[in-house]
Amino acid sequence: MLVPNSPAVIPAPPMVPAIDSSRPAEFDKPTNLQRIIYIIAILTPFAGLITGIVMLWGRGFNWLYLGLFVGMYLLSALGVTVGYHRLFCHRAFETSGIVKFIFGVMGSMAVEGSILKWVSMHRCHHQHSDAHGDPHSPHHHGTGFVNMFRGLLHAHVGWMFRGDPKDLSRYVTDLVRDKAIRACSKTWGLWAVVGMLLPAALGGLITMSWMGVLMGFLWGGLARVFLIHHMTWSINSICHLWGTKPFRSHDESRNNFLFGVIGLGEGWHNNHHAFPTSARHGLRWWELDLSYSVIRSLETLGLAWDVRVPNSARVTAKLAS
Repeated sequence: MLVPNSPAVIPAPPMVPAIDSSRPAEFDKPTNLQRIIYIIAILTPFAGLITGIVMLWGRGFNWLYLGLFVGMYLLSALGVTVGYHRLFCHRAFETSGIVKFIFGVMGSMAVEGSILKWVSMHRCHHQHSDAHGDPHSPHHHGTGFVNMFRGLLHAHVGWMFRGDPKDLSRYVTDLVRDKAIRACSKTWGLWAVVGMLLPAALGGLITMSWMGVLMGFLWGGLARVFLIHHMTWSINSICHLWGTKPFRSHDESRNNFLFGVIGLGEGWHNNHHAFPTSARHGLRWWELDLSYSVIRSLETLGLAWDVRVPNSARVTAKLAS
């Protein structure tokens, strides 16, 4: 059964700007400094993961560092999936300024950039999904295995070195009017640093050792960011190449079970592109969607309202024949 007991769909709020998808996308080339920053952002978490594995070698399994890794992953990943994506980008539900700020802080800890930049890029992706204006489509590099791999690499990390679409600010004219979002977006770098220092401090306090500080930083900080980055980038790349396509959509988005689980519901990507303003991505009972469970919990507590979910009739009508 699809979306049991779902409410009637609530239209997207009018403050989300309408963008002309036929307008050709132009890109600004990144500076050499930006390219260096991107390389550091990609390689440093990987180096932290390798260092953490080496330092644990021979020491045996440690529940503390696993807890810091998983706990910080859930905290910051939900900041991206619930906050950056479903709340800020698609306005799939409404909440208070305090809750917005909290989710903005959590999302900033994922070290994926500011709210306004992230939302701008993602809205651009939706407006041009798998067309030539899409910042990270894997489908414009020709046919054959080599070109498919080139497209996969571009959609995963290469798009950052292509540069940003020009005039990105036109995608977030609604968000810049929100004080909570604007303040959190401006200070995202501070919260990214806090996200690195928090697990280091917890590791040090719990073990009362400098080794605990270092291991907390490596596992709850760098290794955790490595997983979040590649989870997010895999939605751009893998979920536009491999998986199922139960719904009609104008692009090549796919549902991928692995990233549905690891991505806390984000891997049900064809569902999302079919119903982009829906707070629920896992539309079947077996499609795990932890992010939606969090939103439902907030709604139950009175901290979220106007939660947008398509009703069963609308979902059934859009099934691929």
